[in-house]
Amino acid sequence: MSYYGSSSSGGRSGRRVDYGRTYVVRPKGRHLATIVWLHGLGDNGASWSQLLDSLPLPNIKWICPTAATRPVAAFGGFPCTAWFDVEDTSIDGRDDTEGLDASAAHIANLLSSEPSDVKLGIGGFSMGAAVALHSAACYAHGKFTSGIPYPITLNAVISLSGWLPCSRTLRGKMESSHIATRRAASLPILLCHGRGDEVVTYRNGERSAEILRSSGFSYLSFKPYNGLGHYTVPEEMDDLWKWLSSMLSLNRAR
Repeated sequence: MSYYGSSSSGGRSGRRVDYGRTYVVRPKGRHLATIVWLHGLGDNGASWSQLLDSLPLPNIKWICPTAATRPVAAFGGFPCTAWFDVEDTSIDGRDDTEGLDASAAHIANLLSSEPSDVKLGIGGFSMGAAVALHSAACYAHGKFTSGIPYPITLNAVISLSGWLPCSRTLRGKMESSHIATRRAASLPILLCHGRGDEVVTYRNGERSAEILRSSGFSYLSFKPYNGLGHYTVPEEMDDLWKWLSSMLSLNRAR
């Protein structure tokens, strides 16, 4: 495992965003896919990189960035690592579209230098999962909320204990063009959620899946876990690696 130093980029408003350290897990076999994995609120890329490194997926390169430290409304303005500002971890909360776009652009930039024959994916936990689903919507629509073109092709998106941001406008975006409809229908998405989640409630995960499906994201799997709170368990990680192996056709390569 290796890491890059911190990086920064300016958002559309010119506001400088300083990201933390990016951790990279190199593939142990032939490099067939690269996935950016996004941590939850107040976390960093290191903890997830260690867990992902333990999965039996030798053909995947994992990139685990660390979010910038910013004031978070849910904590009364207290600063912590966050991909965007959030008041309420639900699909009905206020959407920080500028923050979501800035993080989605940073992730797309991390993936843009990968080899052209490598499949690309984005996954995450909690707030990181929300950015992954926002990226899925941007990819299908062909542009960020700001109107700037989305620069990469996605082959898989994973949400663990997350929610769908900008849910109220999603169906309209997907119905705006045939290309968006086609991209949405062909993008594999996995949503996993614990029925005992007290931070992002199970109903938020369930409704996120319903809205995605009704907006044309039909290649979607939703997996509930009885008794699971706002964390991950080996059963969920087993489902994740099996799903990725299948969706990215990794079973035939080592």
